[in-house]
Amino acid sequence: MVLKAGLGAAAATAVGALTPAFGSTTPSARPGELREYEVVWSDQRLEALLRKIKTFTFPRAIPGSGWKYGMDPDYLRALIDYWATGFDMEGAARDLNRYPQYMARVEDLDIQFVRVIGESGPNKAKLPLLSTHGWPGSTFEFWKVIEPLAFPSRFGVKSGVAFDLIIPSLPGHGASGKPSRPIGARTTARLWNKLMRDVLGYETYYAQGGDWGAGVTGWLAIDFPEVVKAIHLNLMIVAPQVPAETAAEKKFYAESERDEKLWGAYYQLQATEPQSLAYAMTDNPVAQAEWLIQRFYQWSDKRVCSFDQVFSMDQLLTSVMIYVMNDAFQTSTWFYAGSEEEHVKQMPEGTRVTVPTGFASYSGDSRSPTPPRSIVEKGYNLQYWADVAHGGHFAAMEAPELYVQDMRRWAAALKL
Repeated sequence: MVLKAGLGAAAATAVGALTPAFGSTTPSARPGELREYEVVWSDQRLEALLRKIKTFTFPRAIPGSGWKYGMDPDYLRALIDYWATGFDMEGAARDLNRYPQYMARVEDLDIQFVRVIGESGPNKAKLPLLSTHGWPGSTFEFWKVIEPLAFPSRFGVKSGVAFDLIIPSLPGHGASGKPSRPIGARTTARLWNKLMRDVLGYETYYAQGGDWGAGVTGWLAIDFPEVVKAIHLNLMIVAPQVPAETAAEKKFYAESERDEKLWGAYYQLQATEPQSLAYAMTDNPVAQAEWLIQRFYQWSDKRVCSFDQVFSMDQLLTSVMIYVMNDAFQTSTWFYAGSEEEHVKQMPEGTRVTVPTGFASYSGDSRSPTPPRSIVEKGYNLQYWADVAHGGHFAAMEAPELYVQDMRRWAAALKL
């Protein structure tokens, strides 16, 4: 049985139809052309996946180590057993086809994206919002926030903002095309602007992102300030190159350096030797799952609930399947090398983001400390700041209600 689900009536604005096997690199469209996209997992691919999962040889475990030296061996065994015997792959495919999705050719890459047109009404302002995920995330990160952001009246909100949501898969991630060599956040910003302007026809738009999505969003604001009306970040990737002047700023720089030494090995490997990692990971879905889910564990907010309460195994495995079934693990790691080569973290000397900016600090994000407001203000036209009580690195996925609330407050504060 081929797992396939329809796009629904909201996809009627697309041109043509596209139903490739997940992971296909065949060009989907001529430049500027839109085609519908949906998830298709064939029996053959799924059977091959299950064989690899069931025949995986587990390495020797360090007794009682838990998550100290990597993924907890007991948790991984339970996850793999569930993946092989209990995970509803058909249900996951239906869930991934819940919202209208499209494929467009932008420059020399196919870009897969979700597009949901928000509701209209006399008391509703409609805003096109470009939301960008990071690694090891995907468009699936936003699944729980799409409806309340696009259709607020369904959730009791009678006035304010209804967003038109455009949520692309980063190059080399998900079903988007695989670049021939590593590219990073600044090149992606250029691609995103062409998608919004040339393909979708928006004269102006708004942008939001966390993780690498924050890097893409920052460069959108720097390179295209005439069309990007406002941005919202829940991480600072593109940072002003300024010395520490206050105790809080000195503490932030010291904690950032400490955290990179403790937890940054994955980053250094993916930024410098992604090909070496690929030799171990290619055609090994269990290893890929471990590498990806380890970050979900490390970076999520586990202060008041356990990891299995933050993310269900269904959520984690659906996220992993997006990488595995698209053969996207290797090219997703290239984004680190590409971003290092593009120097995307360093705001050019003399540059400051003039676009109105909002920033949300999720207090449970353990990937890196939140920069002091004073540092953000040195690099950005900061018009809105929110300290969010809980939720971690995967904000929209971990704390969807708070994420939606914050996005509405950002829009109201900036009078969008």
